[in-house]
Amino acid sequence: MKLPSLTASLLSALIGTAALAEDTSEPIKVGILHSLSGTMAISETTLKDAMLMLIEQQNARGGVLGRKLEPVVVDPASDWPLFAEKARELIAGDQVAAVFGCWTSVSRKSVLPVFRELDSILFYPVQYEGEESERNVFYTGAAPNQQAIPAVEYLMDQGVERWVLAGTDYVYPRTTNKILEQFLKDRGVADEDILINYTPFGQSDWQTIVSDIKAFGSTGKKTAVVSTINGDANVPFYKELANQGITAEQIPVVAFSVGEEELAGIDTAPLVGHMAAWNYFQSVDDPANYEFIDAWHKFTGSDKRVTNDPMEAHYIGFNMWVKAVEKAGTTDPDKVIDAMVGIEVPNLTGGKAIMGKDHHITKPAMVGEINAEGQFDIVWESEGEVPGDAWSDYLPGSKDLIADWTDPIRCGNYNTTTKTCGGAETTASN
Repeated sequence: MKLPSLTASLLSALIGTAALAEDTSEPIKVGILHSLSGTMAISETTLKDAMLMLIEQQNARGGVLGRKLEPVVVDPASDWPLFAEKARELIAGDQVAAVFGCWTSVSRKSVLPVFRELDSILFYPVQYEGEESERNVFYTGAAPNQQAIPAVEYLMDQGVERWVLAGTDYVYPRTTNKILEQFLKDRGVADEDILINYTPFGQSDWQTIVSDIKAFGSTGKKTAVVSTINGDANVPFYKELANQGITAEQIPVVAFSVGEEELAGIDTAPLVGHMAAWNYFQSVDDPANYEFIDAWHKFTGSDKRVTNDPMEAHYIGFNMWVKAVEKAGTTDPDKVIDAMVGIEVPNLTGGKAIMGKDHHITKPAMVGEINAEGQFDIVWESEGEVPGDAWSDYLPGSKDLIADWTDPIRCGNYNTTTKTCGGAETTASN
């Protein structure tokens, strides 16, 4: 009497197994969440192209787990709430295995609740303000201790005494400048030697602001601008510097969001000597870098297309994800997240990137000077790779916090004094 029921159960199991086998023959979808229009397109479009190249290369090697990769590209259009909608579309609708995307911190903050809720994975490739460590996010760009702090220390060694902290008005510049302001004061810099200024995204009129910078730097003390200006506002900012005759010898600018791609749209002749701080430059002398540049030129069909730091971050993050998926034997987010910690892959500067327990990677810190060709001459580099630090040692509310997503802590902001977890994230970045 029970045989028909048993037969039905076996048939159901066989159908399920067949369906599973069919699923594994389907491509693995990979989400690409970068602005292709709006104020951030100047920076983000090239990251979309870089991801398409990396996926094409991986497919030529046989894909992942024997399955081809299929890119799914969306355009959040520099609209921060739209980033969250597009992330949900990728994860719930397209069922991507992971997402590579965002540039600004406000876009990243917008998507975080979606990645938590739907338990997916975001690879974030851009330098940011720290003060965050999420289980569902892997930060392949620089934390402040890997970019902002080393750059300011370099300028101090060059004799800079007065500081203009100029940024776009959102979370990354405000929090980074809060860290830098405290760092400078800890080093004995007086309040009157620090000028802080914020402007909206897409700022086009810089005449008054640059005049203020020029006046601030006319006291006889060596002055520098530390720039966290983002997106296409950089073009008129640098043009106005040139218009008012501000040279790198007079008031050098070190930028944290201006790389080779942004310089491609600017007459760099008046900007020679101004600087940027990154963890990679196209001018790095290393065979892996030359191979990457050649592949990029071949993929784009143009030897004028430049490479930059966030592209290398995607290169590292993508290769780490591939390695973690192969290690886990699945694209299941929970298993991949656990497999990611400790993964090592080559970077493009001759070293290795290692994923830490706090979901940040090791990176070399570099400062480069703009040359007449629109590239950077590297003038300073750290000795070896620097581990990322999610929580700043210079903010009172952060100095006792660490992030560790391994057993037994599994916490993004664990207080080493109270031995308690404050939750997945707290933020000093409103």
